[in-house]
This record gives sequence, C-alpha cells and structure tokens, in this order.
Amino acid sequence: MLTDGERERVAAAVARAEAATRGEIFCIVAPDCGDYRETPLAVAAFAALAAPILLLAGGIHVTVPGLIQGGWTAAAVGAAAGVAAREAVMGVILLQVFLFLLVLMVAWLPPVRRLLTPVSLKRDRVRRRAYEQFLSKNLQATRERTGVLIFVSEWERMAELIADEGVASRVDPGIWDEAMSKLIAGVKAGRAVEGFEAAVEICGGVLAEHFPPRDSDNPNELPDHVVVIR
Repeated sequence: MLTDGERERVAAAVARAEAATRGEIFCIVAPDCGDYRETPLAVAAFAALAAPILLLAGGIHVTVPGLIQGGWTAAAVGAAAGVAAREAVMGVILLQVFLFLLVLMVAWLPPVRRLLTPVSLKRDRVRRRAYEQFLSKNLQATRERTGVLIFVSEWERMAELIADEGVASRVDPGIWDEAMSKLIAGVKAGRAVEGFEAAVEICGGVLAEHFPPRDSDNPNELPDHVVVIR
C-alpha cells in the first residue's frame, strides 16, 4: 500500500501534526484482518442446499438414468417406482456435491471472496484487529492518555480510528468522520499516502485544539513512522 518513500511522507506529516499538540498519532497498515475461509464455505453450502429447491420450483427433475432394468410388468411397477426414487435422490446428491465444489473453488479466489464477504463481518474483523494493535503497541500508556491510532487494512479497504480515553472524553466521536472518509477515499483511489496525510492533518488539528503543546514539556511518546504488519 505504501512505498518506503510514502511511509516517510506519512511520518513527516505525523511529526508536523504532533508539533502543535501534546497528543500522539500512531499509524498502522495491515495486509488483512483475516482469511475469511468461512465465506466460501458458507456460500458453497448455501448453493448446494438451495439448488434442489430452485429446480423443484421450476419443475426440473434431476435423476441418474440407466438404473432401471427390464420391462414394465405389473409385478415390477412397485420395484420400478422405488428405483426411480433412488435415481432422483442420487441425482440430487451428485448435483449438490458438484455445485458445492464448483462454487467453493470460485468463491475461494481472493477478489470473489472479498466481494462475497459481508461488510459487517469485515468491519468487525478490522475493528477487532485495530483494538488489538492499540493495546499491543501500548497506545494506552501515554502520560495523558492522548494516543490516537489510525489503522488501515489493505485487503478489506477499511480503516479504523481509536482515540484513547483522554481524547475520547473531550472529543465527539463524529469529529473523526472527515479524517476517515479522506483516508478511505485515498486508499480506494490508489493514493493511500495522500489519504494518510489528510487524515493525520485533520487529527492533528483536533488534538491541537484540545491538547495544545507546552513549551517546556511536550515529549514525543510514540514513534512517528508507519508500522506495517507483515
């Protein structure tokens, strides 16, 4: 998502923003927040289960021909009916197995999997991963609890912003919406570095308003560089 030069641009933007505030901005980029293996499995299972219902509703009967042997004598009618029922059941089973494997292979392709995965599931995974990183990188350990995490997941093309309690207690959560919209717009347009720079600038302005710097006491408690989770 970001080249080495672009990460340096984001780090410079963070340094400029933090020069005007006691707050701390921390940026993380992740390739993804899960493999979403359940998506192709669920889609394939649904297709296999729904196919017989749709065929019956359309008046289409699936059978495996060639199992009935012999003539249609009066004594063989009952046996023939049983064989026909077994042929129909076998046809449905084979169709379901074929559809399950076919849909599974297609849905396993990363672009298809991303398209089929519900937005709510992707959002939940991104939010959960962002909170994990917030804690693992000790953003909650700043002196005034003024850490702000900007987290982007490349595969989902989603972002999450988490403000520590010192910031959250003073700032309306909706004030971050503009920063996130600019960041996501940049990521989706293939200009992630510009999205990061715009988001960092907006976050820096918010932090500067509520946490202006002190001349003699404004330490840089968190690194400015972008952390890329490999």
